[in-house]
Amino acid sequence: MYSTTNKNPEPPGVVIWVLVTLLWGTVFFCTSVFMLRYATVLLAQGAFNLSRSEIINVYGIHAGVLIVFALAAMMVKNMLEPGGQKQIQRWKNISEGKGEKLFISFAGSIATSFFFTGLTAVTFLVSAGIVGFSVNLTFPVILTAALLNIGAGLAASLIVGLVFLIAKVGSKRG
Repeated sequence: MYSTTNKNPEPPGVVIWVLVTLLWGTVFFCTSVFMLRYATVLLAQGAFNLSRSEIINVYGIHAGVLIVFALAAMMVKNMLEPGGQKQIQRWKNISEGKGEKLFISFAGSIATSFFFTGLTAVTFLVSAGIVGFSVNLTFPVILTAALLNIGAGLAASLIVGLVFLIAKVGSKRG
């Protein structure tokens, strides 16, 4: 987070990018697994009934994918915006109470939850041959699961927003 005591704040480094991506990637991996299962039943298409150990094995692969994704996203962000001034300004606005009050990045939550469902589905499809299980995810199943997972993204955003409100992050002090 942005520190008001630091006169020259730095954009997040590699560790923050990787940890935040692993945190949210793990949350959305779990919600995506649930939504993919639900969508296969709801649409009566495909097959996605894996054991807990198969899911854990795929998560190991997925964690590696998340780390690569975090590093790639950091590189692209640094190329598009050297110095990360927009991100620093956003953190400053949040710390000064100028950010969103209830949702933390409403649009970002929608996009992230949708994207991570697709990433999770692709990881399962690619991992099936590596780990040795059978999975059949159709495009309509993946799309339906991704749309349903938007609710999980909004819920996560709302929870973080409520934590910020309760902790008075962004409230003016003094």
